[in-house]
Amino acid sequence: MTESDRIEDQIAATVALLRARLGVHGKSLRLALRRAKHRLPRRIYRRAMELARVEPMMAHPRLRMTLNAPSLSAAAREVQAHLRGIDLADRRKGWWLGMLGALVFNLLVFGALLLAFLAWRRLI
Repeated sequence: MTESDRIEDQIAATVALLRARLGVHGKSLRLALRRAKHRLPRRIYRRAMELARVEPMMAHPRLRMTLNAPSLSAAAREVQAHLRGIDLADRRKGWWLGMLGALVFNLLVFGALLLAFLAWRRLI
């Protein structure tokens, strides 16, 4: 197995991890990254875009030879390590806690406004 074949496999594994961990779908890495851009740290997004830029070049035999395989392998390992480190249960718990926090805040503001209105109308 050549180095460029390994890079192709790593790109496919990165797309699969994006689907599994972030829930983004796309036929190519570029489309998947477009949907996951704001969920990834800037450094990881840039490294993943390096892979997405060379994805079309992998199909061409002569262009494939011009690629910097060690750099691309390192980028793929870095992106995959970040994606594997995402805890799905923690993300769900964080989403629920954020939603409940916003709901409690809105109820407190509503209660304060209601008390202010009642005090203004001298009903308290």
